Amino acid sequence: MTTTRLFLLVPLFIVLLMPASDAQAQRVPVNRAELALSFSATVKKAAPAVVNVYALKRSQQRPNHPLMDDEFFKRFFGGVPNQGMPMERVQRSLGSGVIVDASGLVITNHHVIAGATEIRVALGDRREFEAEVVLSDPRSDLAVLRLQRTNNERFNAIEIADSDDVEVGDLVLAIGDPFGVGQTVTQGIVSATARTRAGITDFQFFIQTDAAINPGNSGGALVDINGRLVGINTAIFTRSGASHGIGFAIPTNMVKVVVASALAGNKTVMRPYFGARLQPVTAEIAESLNLKRPAGALVASITPDSPAAKAGVRAGDVILEVDGIGVDDPAALNYRYALRPIGSNVRLTVERRGKTVHLNVKLEAAPERQADEIEISARSPFAGARVSNFTAEIANRLRTDPATAEGVVVVNIADGSTAQRVGLRPGDIILEVNGTRIETTADLARAARQDTREWRLTISRGGQRRNVVLRG
Repeated sequence: MTTTRLFLLVPLFIVLLMPASDAQAQRVPVNRAELALSFSATVKKAAPAVVNVYALKRSQQRPNHPLMDDEFFKRFFGGVPNQGMPMERVQRSLGSGVIVDASGLVITNHHVIAGATEIRVALGDRREFEAEVVLSDPRSDLAVLRLQRTNNERFNAIEIADSDDVEVGDLVLAIGDPFGVGQTVTQGIVSATARTRAGITDFQFFIQTDAAINPGNSGGALVDINGRLVGINTAIFTRSGASHGIGFAIPTNMVKVVVASALAGNKTVMRPYFGARLQPVTAEIAESLNLKRPAGALVASITPDSPAAKAGVRAGDVILEVDGIGVDDPAALNYRYALRPIGSNVRLTVERRGKTVHLNVKLEAAPERQADEIEISARSPFAGARVSNFTAEIANRLRTDPATAEGVVVVNIADGSTAQRVGLRPGDIILEVNGTRIETTADLARAARQDTREWRLTISRGGQRRNVVLRG
């Protein structure tokens, strides 16, 4: 069972879309005229803003290159890759997008355009435009594109709703281009909100729907019956690769944050940091703390001089609400926190030793660190690797919170170097060398100068921590 990134006859008893009183909305259709009601008005309003996104990725690849697989360091001290003439490799991906500003801003998924060298956007009227990436945010899996328009053309932009108003049972439509067959509309209901265990992005907070979503729908629109955008379709929960009626959409309140950053001219989304390590409240923890139910975010530790510390948050506190909105787990708290702008304040409702406490936290940006990039030249497994401290840009690219990031990051590997032969890759995070914790590039430079024939390394790759021993 996997979560795959990336719509049908309507039950007659729920097809009541025209304006009606509350009493009318609660009854079933009673005549043929009512049965003839459809979603066409909703589609006509929303569909012109939904587009197809074509991403082309060109890369150079040498023939007979022994490609690394995901088995970490499988090719210890392997041979230098074949140095034959490089060949061009072309990859094409298809997704969907939504016009969110009449000037030609399009929101889509980061994974649809990641690494693309050429991007084209096709409108519903079959016109095509080249597009440039204004901002791409791996942590939320959202990206903002700008259409290369002429004569200051204005486009049909969708109306964006408040996703906090979405409720389980609401009717929704999913609009996109599944499998490249052309714009397709499917219908369903919201089957869950605040879904936090999908494992898709850093901000685990999704609208779940049973409207059919398939490959190619990624980046497309989830709209309410008024034709307003409530989410960006992102992934499906599947065993076969096809839709099984469980799809996930990123709520529009997160979309608004990313679009606002793009409109402000930012290349990355600057988010506030909290400065505490959180953990879920299990049934056992709830019982030990005399909580009514296992909900909230338990504060395990506090970072000194962080916004949480300044506000008086303590280890052992259970955070129950952010600005009056309940949070069931750390993922929900992180989502609510990420929606607030830096410089503002949030009010936390905290359970502390049986008492309810209210704390005001001033939202601050994570402290910026200097990259201090260096290339390791000392005789060691790292010779030929260029490494950097975590910066906001690097942390964003690796989907890591810069305030809590550990270790140093490999940003480049020289061809034919020792680092390449032992299997290091750009993006690897070096955490420990021979039992010494690595916090800065200077720490790694010192560790690399050790006179030893055995190297014990702790490295993180793709979120997986690995311990490796090298000899020789």
